[in-house]
Amino acid sequence: MNVTQASNLLLAGGQLTSEPPVDLVKNSATPAAIVQQHLPAADAPPVPEPYPLDRAFHAMLARFTGGISPLALSLAYLDWSSHLAAAPQRQLERARDIVGDTSRYFDALAHAAAPGQNPWSVIKPQAKDRRFAAPLWQSPPFNLLAQSFLLGERWWHDAATGVRGVAPTNEAIVEFSGRQMLDMLAPSNFAATNPEVLQKAFQSGGENFVLGWQNWCRDLTRMLSTREPAGDEQFVVGKTVATSPGKVVYRNELIELIQYHPTTETVRPEPILIVPAWIMKYYILDLSPRNSLVKYLTGEGFTVFAISWRNPNATDRDVAFDDYRTSGVLAALDAIACILPRRKVHALGYCLGGTLLSIAAAAMARDGDNRLKTITMLAAQTDFTEAGELTLFINESQVSFLEDMMWERGYLDTTQMAGAFQLLRSNDLIWSRLSHNYLMGERAPPSDLMTWNADATRLPYRMHSEYLRKLFLSNDLAEGRYRVDGKSISLSDIHTPMFVVGTVRDHVAPWPSVYKIHYQVDADVTFLLTSGGHNAGIVAPPEEPGHSYQVMTKAEDAPYVDSDEWLKLAPHAKGSWWQEWSRWLTARSGELGEPPRMGFGNVNSLPDAPGDYVHT
Repeated sequence: MNVTQASNLLLAGGQLTSEPPVDLVKNSATPAAIVQQHLPAADAPPVPEPYPLDRAFHAMLARFTGGISPLALSLAYLDWSSHLAAAPQRQLERARDIVGDTSRYFDALAHAAAPGQNPWSVIKPQAKDRRFAAPLWQSPPFNLLAQSFLLGERWWHDAATGVRGVAPTNEAIVEFSGRQMLDMLAPSNFAATNPEVLQKAFQSGGENFVLGWQNWCRDLTRMLSTREPAGDEQFVVGKTVATSPGKVVYRNELIELIQYHPTTETVRPEPILIVPAWIMKYYILDLSPRNSLVKYLTGEGFTVFAISWRNPNATDRDVAFDDYRTSGVLAALDAIACILPRRKVHALGYCLGGTLLSIAAAAMARDGDNRLKTITMLAAQTDFTEAGELTLFINESQVSFLEDMMWERGYLDTTQMAGAFQLLRSNDLIWSRLSHNYLMGERAPPSDLMTWNADATRLPYRMHSEYLRKLFLSNDLAEGRYRVDGKSISLSDIHTPMFVVGTVRDHVAPWPSVYKIHYQVDADVTFLLTSGGHNAGIVAPPEEPGHSYQVMTKAEDAPYVDSDEWLKLAPHAKGSWWQEWSRWLTARSGELGEPPRMGFGNVNSLPDAPGDYVHT
């Protein structure tokens, strides 16, 4: 880091100089100027749309379909129904299944009151299906209603899948969309067919319905007034969540870089840089003090930096995906180099932030930039061919539909993102909550994680379009076609030791998809599979019981082991993966020494943590 680079960053961080240097004008320019400066001519913004009325029509249509392309859905059902119509043997099998299931069901109905009758004699709920887990569901007639519904679900799954000739993506869309419709009709969603609701009504004299109506009215009022969800008043950013003490030490148009105060007398020489996803606020890793990864790391003797992304609006429509690399990851590394010259960095990327970090690391390796000491990726994908049910929303028709919707607004709205993620777990995130809040008349106690989950962000039109097309649709990164600064990058250029975390119940980044990093990079990879889901599995403080994980390291020159075999070989351990990662980092860090200074130059004009961007 030379004097010119340091002075450039001082300017971007708030200290005035006479002339802004050319190489960091991007950090004080508008987002549109950032795009023009960093994109090569080959990646110039597209020409103006020749059919604006068509795009406006699609955007209007999206308001009535929840952002789902009706053409994509229609084509999927046409593919499935046409092939099923041309499969008479398949139809005969499904008809035989209906006859057999109906016969067994009526037999169970006839013997429902018989002593010793198995309440789930026809079909049993899956272990992960909690809708019928209460003991009351084992009594007739409710268990018969539940079994009737489960038979319908199973019949639909068998009818929608396995039809010869149907494209796998279309098959998945048909099965998923039909399942969503059936889930709405589950007996657990209606007061008259839910024994838990009826018992609650009998015990409370119907008070649960009054309370449920009040809950519904409050939620409706809050939704129309765009206020925060009920109970979130006790979780306030900067007061009860995101409270780790620190200072914003650098700011540009896209990020605020937070440096956290040390909590130990000595620290490791290599700092940690956290690159969170920008689809949600950064403080998922700095929630309440009891479950803050930032607090845990500073307590372990690490100097921690975290990127806080600015929430974009319509004026940021032309911010590109690569701007998140240059004005995000690289700008943060440059700022850290001003504070800790000649120190390598432990870089951590979470979710989409991990994907971005892998792109930045591959480009840095290609260009001979060796500032990264280690790379940690949390629930982050680099190959999107098996990205779970989220890919059902990603095909050419759907992406074009989303682009038209974003084209009108300049960004993807927060409700659109939240709705897509909720559909992936509709039983847990939609129907069970509706039943609990409005039929039972109860409120789940608010939590810091729920508050963070509701604090969603917008996504710029151009960035999100490039992300969906280059990574999801074309899979350019995994297949060696992704270009940075006009030249291709390859993950195989990465030789930096990696620590990769997947979660068992991840509906956003399924762990077998995350595991694919093993055959993409040419480096030592320590892969850890932890209990929990995409968020709750990552937020795993050591003091919290119930956590477990499997972990195993593949050396750079070791033979590849596929995910199924890894699951059999990797040893099990109880406890939080945080402790395993801390030991891994410590083994790759230098000796303890004096903590670094806070920031560089004059940072008095910048706010304390959590900064300003987190409130936008």
